[in-house]
Amino acid sequence: MADLMTELTAGTELILNASRVFPSRLRGSLPTGGQVELFLLAPLTQDDASITCHWQAMGRPLKKLVAGSRIRLAGDVVAEVTGKTDDSQGNAFVQLRFNRSSTAFAHWLEQHGLIPLPPYIKRDQPLAAPLSSDRDRYQTVYAKEVGSVAAPTAGLHFTEALLDACRTRGIHVHFVSLHVGAGTFLPVKTEDPSAHVMHAERYRVGAATANALCRARAEGRPVVAVGTTTLRSLEDLYRRADHDPAAFIAQADYWHHTNLYIHPRTAQETYKPWVIDGLLTNFHQPCSTLFMLVCALLGLERAKQLYKTAIEREYRLYSYGDASLLWL
Repeated sequence: MADLMTELTAGTELILNASRVFPSRLRGSLPTGGQVELFLLAPLTQDDASITCHWQAMGRPLKKLVAGSRIRLAGDVVAEVTGKTDDSQGNAFVQLRFNRSSTAFAHWLEQHGLIPLPPYIKRDQPLAAPLSSDRDRYQTVYAKEVGSVAAPTAGLHFTEALLDACRTRGIHVHFVSLHVGAGTFLPVKTEDPSAHVMHAERYRVGAATANALCRARAEGRPVVAVGTTTLRSLEDLYRRADHDPAAFIAQADYWHHTNLYIHPRTAQETYKPWVIDGLLTNFHQPCSTLFMLVCALLGLERAKQLYKTAIEREYRLYSYGDASLLWL
């Protein structure tokens, strides 16, 4: 990131995802004594008038999580399995009812939940969020709106000092919020990548961000998205606005859902979004929708060459790895 200031010029609009990771991994036990791990994805109800709250989650061992199963968690919290669903690609999800209101459960999570690190990041003894160094490390310095189950990792490279340096240079810093969920991290399992179906994620593009982006487009100034989730938020809103900048601004500041999946339809095809000129992104797993997006932007062969170079030069890949700035 030391080279970033040599790449971004004054007047650039730099847009980042300010969603905040919450402690979404839980460990509990069944009445038989069997141990269970849950991975919360998104709330199904947010009405705090109820004494219970409902969530969609993934869990293991899945075969033991049948409807009616009761999972005992720390602090006398109990999760009851109310249903189980499968998507078209073999991913299984459970619906859970917790014996706490939405607000009370959110407070409980902050005390007892585990940080949702990717499985390739190993911890010998995972600690509850208040005791874990990952609570701060696996979080961007500008994270605000709680809702992600994985960090928008391109943003992990930024410090407050770097953001201040950007502003001093005349780079304008703006934010969106996309709550990272299953849509971002579930791998592509279909033989034909175009058959993959994304799970919807919730996002909001602020009015100030939308206005700044449209001004930059009109004035010919560059726009750079930090992370694939930022790009998908902007691109989905632009499509929702039917490619009309005025409608893009009018629909900003509202929460929307997106299952936008950008991928190359042919080996030669490239995709040029109207909303950005550049993308700052990490190096992703090969069967991920994130890598598919990079392939769509650069072209499949160019993307493969980029990753070949990264591997040869021993760049660090994935969440805590190195970043690349892709000009489109």
